[in-house]
Parts: sequence; C-alpha cells; structure tokens
Amino acid sequence: MFKINDNYLKLPGSYLFSTIAKKVSAFQAANPDKMVIRLGIGDVTQPLAPAIIDALHGAVDEMGKAETFHGYAPDLGYEFLRTAIAKNDYADRGCDIAADEIFVSDGAKCDSGNIQEIFSVDNKIAVCDPVYPVYVDTNVMAGRTGTYDPKTEMWSDVIYMPCTEANNFSPELPKETPDIIYLCFPNNPTGATITKAQLQEWVDYANRVGAVIIYDAAYEAYISEEDVPHTIFECEGARTCAIELKSFSKNAGFTGTRLGYTVIPKDLKCGDVMLHSLWARRHGTKYNGAPYIQQRAGEAVYSPEGKVQLAKQVAYYMNNAKVIKEGLQEAGYTVSGGVNAPYIWLKTPDGMTSWEFFDYLLEKANVVGTPGSGFGPSGEGYFRLTAFGTYENSVAALERIKKM
Repeated sequence: MFKINDNYLKLPGSYLFSTIAKKVSAFQAANPDKMVIRLGIGDVTQPLAPAIIDALHGAVDEMGKAETFHGYAPDLGYEFLRTAIAKNDYADRGCDIAADEIFVSDGAKCDSGNIQEIFSVDNKIAVCDPVYPVYVDTNVMAGRTGTYDPKTEMWSDVIYMPCTEANNFSPELPKETPDIIYLCFPNNPTGATITKAQLQEWVDYANRVGAVIIYDAAYEAYISEEDVPHTIFECEGARTCAIELKSFSKNAGFTGTRLGYTVIPKDLKCGDVMLHSLWARRHGTKYNGAPYIQQRAGEAVYSPEGKVQLAKQVAYYMNNAKVIKEGLQEAGYTVSGGVNAPYIWLKTPDGMTSWEFFDYLLEKANVVGTPGSGFGPSGEGYFRLTAFGTYENSVAALERIKKM
C-alpha cells in the first residue's frame, strides 16, 4: 500500500490566498450587484511595458523560423539574460556577482519554496513574524518545523522573530541560534525596510554562527530612500552566507509572464561543498528552464527604454500607495509601509481580529484586503492592502472605507 507525505496533513487550513479567494467568490455569488475592489493579493494591473512587448513579439517570431528556433534553455538560463542581470542588478551597484552564479527560473515564489530542498531536514529555520506564508509552509511540507500549536499558531521547531510596531517591524537577532534565516526587505507584508548597516549586522551574525540567509528582494525596485539596500550583496561578507531571490513580477509586471532568478555565490559552502553545486544539480534534474520568449522579455527590462518605462510603472503603483496611506491616515487608521514598498500595513480598528476586519471591509465597503494573521501570529490585529490596483480603484476603495 502506498504512503503519503503526511507532513502535508500538518498544514492548518488551505493556503492563505486560496481561502481569501473562496470567501470573495461566496460574497460575489450572494451579492452579484456589488462591485468588489481587490486590494488583497499582490498582483499587478498595468500592462507590460512596450519594450517588453516588442521583445516578446521578436522572440515569438524567432520561434517560428528553423534557423532561430530555441528548444530547451540552458540549466542556469540564457547567458544574455544572466549577463544583463549581473551587470545591472549587481556590478552597477558595486556587487561582485558573476553571471554563472545566477540561476534563472519561472519566479521567486517557486525558488523560495524549493530552495529548502538543498538543506538537511535537521536545520532549524528562523522567520520574521509576520512572514510570507511560503517560507514556513514549504518547510512544513519537508518535515522541518515540528508540531503545530493551534492556540499560538506557531510551530515548535521554528524560531519566530516578531516584527511589531515596537521595533518598527524589523526583526531583532534571535536568542536561539538558527541554521537558516529567511529575510524579506522591503518586507511583505508590512512594507518595512532596514538600513544597510542593519543588514550588515545580519550578515555578520550569519557568518559568525554559521547560518545561511535566504534573502527575498522581490520588491527592491520600489525602494525610494537612500540608505536602504537593494541587494544583500551590498554588504561585506554576504558572499559566504547569503542566497538572494529576485523576481520580475513586481518590477516589470511578470506575474502572469513568470520569470525570476536566484543568486548563489560560489563562496557559500558547507564544509567543502558549494551550495551553488547543489542548487545546480537540483535545477538540472527538476527544471527545464524558463522559456526563451520570457527570457528575451526579461532582457528588455534592462534596456534603456525598458528602464524608463518600468520606472513610470513603479511610480504609478507608489502613487497608489501614497493615496491609500494618506487616505487611511485621514480616516483615523494607524498605518505604516507604503514608502519603499507597494504594501500598506494598518492596525485593525475597534479591537477587531484581522479576519473580522476582512469580513467587515468586504461587507461594508466591498473591498478585499489580506488579514494580518494569515502571515503569522504577530500579524493579528493588522491588515494588508496592496497598491497594485488601478489608481481609479485605489481612490474608490478609500472613499468607500472613509464612509464605513
């Protein structure tokens, strides 16, 4: 008789955004006359930039000719894209990352879930709380998190690093020593950031205790303040302790096009074993590469035209963030985020739980957000709104919220 991976049975409920989708669908079925504004999931709404569309069309035309047709992509990704990434995202920022230390994939979500496979199940993880659910859930699936306590909503073998108003939603170094540390800045869901000096403390700590930092920098394109690092490799010593995850979804609108990459420096080792080699082996065995068409589109992100066009898109979303944040503040809400990230993090009013506020907002304003408790126990009492909607919907949502 076959057996299942019973670690999956330990997962409480369904994936956060699946639960939200079901609740919204039920509301719409019961209220077909009401127009729901979605400011919950971090999905973009602006069309792909013209430079990217041109690259897509050109690549499609190539695929229609025998002499320019492309089949399986190289394991790490096409050199033209990896070279563009290495120059623009790293060399131009003074960071020492080579093209062959970059692994192109179909998105940061997949990489953030799969990266744990190259580590022993005995490793102990540390996560910010609140946290992007994928980090914890995939470690549950691997059997690395121990037992779940439904009262505290915490796992016995996970080190939680509370990110609260008291510490500006930035984690403090953990008292218990972890093996793997997940960091995400600018942060999802809180929109918080840390300075380069603060990030350097984490790099120094990881090198000192022999831990690996998995650094999710999916939102770095939204950074507007000077002293906020765009990559962990701006910090001295990061090559010996850090893995970085990057995405084209948020900076270039590739949520439906799918493209991302992971950086693993060859200096990052466990004893004599390079983690780069392990990920390369895993990549080659389980993955056939992002399509040529998408990788050509990714290359266009770094073209002069692409940079200008995407800067305008980022500004569009960050203007939405400003509108939402200022509107909530005018309505009397306690709000953070929305400066270096397209997320607004607000306190729920009148002592409501985050799910109670979700239902209240949906019923009274027909607006969808994300309950903070879905990101971890320290998210209770908070709520996330995204600036990835249209400007018109962002304004309309705020008007509805003010009337509640």
